[in-house]
Amino acid sequence: MALVSLIKQIPLFSSLKHEDIEIIAALLRRRSIKKGDIIFQKGDEGTALYAILSGRIKIIVTRPVGDKITVAILNDGDFFGEMALLDGMPRSADAVALEEAQLAVLDRHDFLAFLAQQKHAALAILRTLSLRLRKTDDLLAEICFLSLSARLAKRLLELARSESEGVNDSPPLAMRMTQKDLASLLGVSRESVNKELKILREKGIVSTERSKIIILDQERLKKRAK
Repeated sequence: MALVSLIKQIPLFSSLKHEDIEIIAALLRRRSIKKGDIIFQKGDEGTALYAILSGRIKIIVTRPVGDKITVAILNDGDFFGEMALLDGMPRSADAVALEEAQLAVLDRHDFLAFLAQQKHAALAILRTLSLRLRKTDDLLAEICFLSLSARLAKRLLELARSESEGVNDSPPLAMRMTQKDLASLLGVSRESVNKELKILREKGIVSTERSKIIILDQERLKKRAK
């Protein structure tokens, strides 16, 4: 993926002029990551934004009791760690490579120097932060008001569309996902997810293979997501 095209996909920079995007793209440096590598951990100094050129990255938070929960599985074109560009505070989560990956890294000092010269970019940043907060509110509402069956259906649709975007969004939709990671993403036990997936398989809505889930009937799955 070309760096300029990658920058355009990041909401933080999507409303910037083409000249500004080229400047930011020139500031990026590439980093190769192996499967299982820890990119950063909770408490590490926040010094950069990361954008995914290829591969998948898992974002994990730790509960006070010590349990780890996967809050996001990120794919090509996604980005993470952007809060470090603004506040430089310690990381609030872990980022781990699910597979070999290529990242583009934007250093905080380089970004602040750019922002000092291009102050109109601050508006784009504020819009992105607002959207992120709204998404967090939506996730909290899901946990409070939706059943596990509905939450699972909704998350499966989102994950499959994310992986299929720009490639093939026609059915069947498929995603690379272990039941353990899916359970962590939902904040429930693996046994609970396995039980729900078994129901979906029996109804012919999904099928499962090794580390892969395939949606066979999107319309029926959508009805279960309500």
